[in-house]
Amino acid sequence: MNAAARSQFSGSTLVSRGGSIPVSAKVLARNGTPVPGAVVEVWQANAAGRYAHVGDKNPAPLDPNFQGYARLMTDSEGRYAIKTIKPGAYPVPSGWMRAPHVHFDVTGKVTRLVTAMYFEGDALNEQDRILKTSFNPKSQMTQMHQNEDALKATWDIVLMTG
Repeated sequence: MNAAARSQFSGSTLVSRGGSIPVSAKVLARNGTPVPGAVVEVWQANAAGRYAHVGDKNPAPLDPNFQGYARLMTDSEGRYAIKTIKPGAYPVPSGWMRAPHVHFDVTGKVTRLVTAMYFEGDALNEQDRILKTSFNPKSQMTQMHQNEDALKATWDIVLMTG
């Protein structure tokens, strides 16, 4: 996989809080063909549930070793990979907690999709009001796999027309 299709959120050799999770995936068209050259933007809260963004008013601490954002491009086979952490849950002003999730904004040749990846089995998934409004919440779940003493996740994104 070329460098454009890989990203590491932390941007340094320092270790972020929350442990490391490699996520490998593909961007596919609905007919199953890969979408090369798709732009994938990813952002998320840190392990404490705070975004590295001036607009985030959550009092949780920032993690100086985690930037929480990446922009990359899929390779010729539609693949991309990120190395991230499981984000923390965070409070919403109306008094409920968002389940841990990672945001994705994917722009293919024709189609754009903004979505989020949630972690299967997380206790907060059932009460996350945004996840509950999804047409197919199961399609937004990733399964974590144990691989040589480390967690690993896969999560393909399917665009309507690529």
